[in-house]
Amino acid sequence: MMFRMMKEDIDVVFEQDPAARSHFEVILTYAGLHAIWAHRIAHAFYKRKFFFLARSVSQVSRFFTGIEIHPGAKIGRRLFIDHGMGVVIGETCEIGNDVTIFQGVTLGGTGKEKGKRHPTVKDNALIATGAKVLGSITIGEYSKIGAGSVVLKDVPEHSTVVGIPGRVVIRNGKRVNQDLDHRNLPDPDADRFKKLEQEINRLRDELEQAKKGRHEDGNKVVQYANETEGNI
Repeated sequence: MMFRMMKEDIDVVFEQDPAARSHFEVILTYAGLHAIWAHRIAHAFYKRKFFFLARSVSQVSRFFTGIEIHPGAKIGRRLFIDHGMGVVIGETCEIGNDVTIFQGVTLGGTGKEKGKRHPTVKDNALIATGAKVLGSITIGEYSKIGAGSVVLKDVPEHSTVVGIPGRVVIRNGKRVNQDLDHRNLPDPDADRFKKLEQEINRLRDELEQAKKGRHEDGNKVVQYANETEGNI
């Protein structure tokens, strides 16, 4: 069972990372892979209430990989952590199968609350570079969190979330692929600013038309006054 899961972890690297060239390279140099394997050992100690040993393994892994996974976190199969530097996964996190996480992601809490205080990430979700998913919320299956987003509310399945705070920009459409295009994410803030700019331009045009109308009316009054004075 253990060796089958390790093989799955290696295989998913080749599926997700076009830079992977050989099994030897992946096994020896992929920090995300090392962090996941170390977490499985730490989690085994944690479940048996060897908390100090669990935390020690976790901290050693953090030192060598730059990835901090609390030993209490529950992680499913075939998790892929790409690059991984700066990834933080909290104690009560629950991560499903076939999830992809990029560097700089935080799956954290929002305060000092007790109990379930970290996110639940369902199967086949993707969380892009630098995203912060905070609190006891759920990221639905096949959903995507855009780079740099801050997510504080539940995300429905088959959805794409971007922005600060995170907003759902795609929902209940056709099935979302795992290939998140970081360069072409929808930007609701930019769309809103664009609409405001269009409204300002429209109001400016109306103001100019009103000024022009008043100027023409004023000229007509002056012209009428001059003509009247000449007739007298």
